[in-house]
Amino acid sequence: MSRGRGGSDLVTLEPLLDAVREGVEQSGWKLSGLQKTTSHEFEGRWAGESTRSGYLFFHRGDLPGSVSVEAFLDETSRGLRGNLSLVLDGPSLGSLGGVPAVLHRVVRASAETLPEGYQIPVALRVGVPEQAVPADEAEVQFRIKFLIPDAAMEAGGSAVSALASGVVVAFERLLERPEVAELLPPVVE
Repeated sequence: MSRGRGGSDLVTLEPLLDAVREGVEQSGWKLSGLQKTTSHEFEGRWAGESTRSGYLFFHRGDLPGSVSVEAFLDETSRGLRGNLSLVLDGPSLGSLGGVPAVLHRVVRASAETLPEGYQIPVALRVGVPEQAVPADEAEVQFRIKFLIPDAAMEAGGSAVSALASGVVVAFERLLERPEVAELLPPVVE
């Protein structure tokens, strides 16, 4: 097997996909879907580049369908990169409350719960599926991303797998935080 930077066994997309999948599945999440794409036709500053991308989607049967873990992984001429995201479909915009306050609470809970020293962007997306939908019924989605650091890629598949498993466990702890749990739909028994 060829080796990447620093002797890593991660040199192409497929071993990276396998490592992330193994780590997430070790934490009890099930694969919902997998998509791979290859792009060759770029213009402008990306002319001559090519990328191969993989998207992994995971769910857990004991969590609402509005919660998922997604992985986006990329193989480019500059190397491998990727992220894991906790995706949460929240209440409608009208039910959410003050957007800045809610976003602040989710960001703070993420900072206090997820591993320190990593880049973890938090995004809030609001949209309506069509113009006839009133703004207060807009759909809200939170996305908490964990960017897989280069050091983990260089350390190899087992390191990425262990990191993915740990991140998913941290995402689960985040879902238990009151600041995030209040965004989940009520449990129907």
